[in-house]
Amino acid sequence: MIGLGTAGFRINLTPSEALGVWRILPLDRKVEINDLVFVCAPDTDAMRAARARGYLRRGLCAGGFAPLIKTVVARSGQHIEIEDQVRIDGQVLLHSGLHPRDARGRQLMPFAGGTIPPGSVYLHSDFPASFDSRYFGPVPANNILGLAKKVWTYAP
Repeated sequence: MIGLGTAGFRINLTPSEALGVWRILPLDRKVEINDLVFVCAPDTDAMRAARARGYLRRGLCAGGFAPLIKTVVARSGQHIEIEDQVRIDGQVLLHSGLHPRDARGRQLMPFAGGTIPPGSVYLHSDFPASFDSRYFGPVPANNILGLAKKVWTYAP
C-alpha cells in the first residue's frame, strides 16, 4: 500500500483484493462479521519474518508494515479449526484451503486454531494465496484502521 495524503486513500498493489485506489473510512461502531477492513498486522516475530519473505509490504503501521485489506470472518469467542480448510464454529469457511508451501516452495505454517481471544478478530481473503489469519491467527480488533472502500479498482 502507498499512502495518498491524509485523506485515507491507499493504493492496493496486492491481489488479495482488487488492485487500485481504496479509502479508509472511519469505523464508528463495533466491527461486524463480513466487514472489509484495513488493519495493521501486529508487530511480532512471525510478522517480521513474513515481511522478510515478501508477504507484507513496508508501511506506516507499527513494525513498519503496510495496512492489509481483509474481511472479518470471526470475532472473540468463536472457535476456529484448521485442517484442509478453516471451520468457524464447525462451519466450513469458503475459499479457505491452506497451502503447505508458498510460491517459492517455502513451508507455510498454519495457525493452530482455537478460540478467538477477547478483543480479537479472525481475518480472511478469498484469494487462494492470501496471507491472512489462516497463517497468522487472530489479530487485536484495535489494530483495525477502518472500513475499506473501493474508489477506483480493477481485477487483473
